[in-house]
Amino acid sequence: MTVPYIPQIALYRNWLRDSRSLEFDSYDALWRWSVTDLDAFWQSVWDYFELQSPTPHSAVLADRRMPGARWFPGAQFNYAQQVFRHVDPAHAAGFPALISHNEKSLAGGEPARELSWPELRRQVASLALHLQAQGVLPGDRVAAYLPNIPEAMVAFLAVVSIGGVWSICAPDMGTNAVLDRFKQIEPKVLIACDGVSYGGRDVDRTAVLAELRAALPSVQHVILHNNLNASNSIAGCALFERATARNDAQTQAFEPMWLPFDHPLWIVYSSGTTGLPKPIVHGHGGTVIVALALKTLHNDIGCSYAANSWGERFHWYSSTGWVMWNAQMSGLLNGTTCCIYDGNPGGSKEQPDWTTLWRFGAQVGATFFGAGAAFFANCMKAGIDLSSCGDLTQVRALGTTGSPLSEESQRWGTAQFEKVGTPDIWWCNISGGTDFAGAFIGGNRELPQVPGEMQCRLLGCAVEAWNEAGQPVIGEVGELVCSQPIPSMPLYFWGDTGNARYLSSYFDMYPNVWRHGDWLKITPAGGCIIYGRSDATINRHGLRMGTSELYSAVEALPEVIDSLVVDLEYLGKDSYMPLFVVLRDGVTLDDAMTVKLNNAIKTALSPRFVPNAIFQVADIPRTLSGKKQELPIKKLLLGQPLEKVVNRDAMANPACLAWYVQFSENYLNKRAL
Repeated sequence: MTVPYIPQIALYRNWLRDSRSLEFDSYDALWRWSVTDLDAFWQSVWDYFELQSPTPHSAVLADRRMPGARWFPGAQFNYAQQVFRHVDPAHAAGFPALISHNEKSLAGGEPARELSWPELRRQVASLALHLQAQGVLPGDRVAAYLPNIPEAMVAFLAVVSIGGVWSICAPDMGTNAVLDRFKQIEPKVLIACDGVSYGGRDVDRTAVLAELRAALPSVQHVILHNNLNASNSIAGCALFERATARNDAQTQAFEPMWLPFDHPLWIVYSSGTTGLPKPIVHGHGGTVIVALALKTLHNDIGCSYAANSWGERFHWYSSTGWVMWNAQMSGLLNGTTCCIYDGNPGGSKEQPDWTTLWRFGAQVGATFFGAGAAFFANCMKAGIDLSSCGDLTQVRALGTTGSPLSEESQRWGTAQFEKVGTPDIWWCNISGGTDFAGAFIGGNRELPQVPGEMQCRLLGCAVEAWNEAGQPVIGEVGELVCSQPIPSMPLYFWGDTGNARYLSSYFDMYPNVWRHGDWLKITPAGGCIIYGRSDATINRHGLRMGTSELYSAVEALPEVIDSLVVDLEYLGKDSYMPLFVVLRDGVTLDDAMTVKLNNAIKTALSPRFVPNAIFQVADIPRTLSGKKQELPIKKLLLGQPLEKVVNRDAMANPACLAWYVQFSENYLNKRAL
């Protein structure tokens, strides 16, 4: 592996100079051009990545509005076409498309499983022809209930290659959570597994599969992947292994069909904490062009067979229930080998082992290692030593998202890599969302790093922080907004009459301006800090603050495993802010611990943000994707019934809710006195 010596964004900047006669004296100047001349910028991305269409587009942005922007009208596209462009050159260079492990194979010392580029194309062609034989037509939905394994990526590419609309749920989700999603989209085909291994246990999912089949009358065909090999077949199911086994003249000749640029690609879902999850539809072309700009220019992930990034191997840990699975897969769009792990990154509950994912990264030779911010925090708290995890010297970049990465976690990781032999490891901290399958804020290889900050606003993303008067501010916390359209913004929500849910989700506060729902501060130097969700804000004595700052303060204490805070405001009454903490085994919330917590908050923030009360709890409620459920608990404590504020099936730990329900009843009774 030759470490890339020219950052990808520098290669793009040089190309702009040579092919467009455009030169910029700073990243800020380049960014400002990208968000003011949208047509020129996005056309440059199209040309730089040599995107192809059998028919020309008549414009770049035909209708410059939100929602409803029309990008590249007249162009034809297919996600799978872009992936298959790399089959021959990547294979000739000797690089696989996918490298994978699961818990059992990694623990058993087995070699990683590799899927070559030609074999990826053959399996995709075989499954695509099978789906067409079952009557799948462009626009038909195909739902998947699969873990983070190569078969899921094969299935996705097969579905979208023939114009089907893909949607996936992770097998750790229960029946009701899956049905809340799939019932809305009425899939014609269901692709599922018999079970999963997670945390050292095999979890049979055949009963859930039976329930899904019974509750989804639209499903006309079921394909089963024997992930656990618990059963050879289930009545009425085709076997995935057979559906992907074909190798004949038709599979050799198969080509993904050309589709309109904005043909629906996939349906992803909001977290579903309240009400039915929002089924968000993204298009082929917009998703691909944004993914290429993000992965290559900002995440600095190159093509594996390009000389400058020879041998690149991209890993971002995710389950299939999180949009980072889609982001991991997008490495294939630029000819990059993707490294995927299926299992618990922290070992089992009985025997936690936060070296697991690092050992995987070392074994598969990952050059870019990404995970949720909580993963790095857990590694720090567990006190692991990366020098004991195998050879990690090939890792040149760390990626984080999901929640703000604390300064402490970043400093810990940097110190660990210095010991490994990589001083000043580059952190690519990004913030975006499922909503538009992209990022607003992220990394830049050429800019300085400040622990606790993201480096810049991304090219093409007209992001600002707005104060309460709707004015952009620098150096102050404000609402994160995007004032110009981006190609990967949703086409629509499935079944959303008159775009009502779409409009209320992003455009209720500022018509024609995307409000993302995060607190953002843009520093005078151009760095960005996310302070958590703006709808779960703390507003104490006239000062408002995102919850992430308070979490950083209390979770830095070695005694604290997890925490959650809510600020309860009442008209005509003082606000009440309880803090809930999960403490390490053997630690109790006595007077000394309470003082320690309060002092940490006073020191890091201000005495104004000392909570009214602190409570020791067994667990903090989180969604399946790991997000703290601040808003549902806030609504519960404000008197709303549990069933109205939270979807248990979308939670990772619904059993913990009983404690909060009892607490809310006691609290509300006292409040009424």
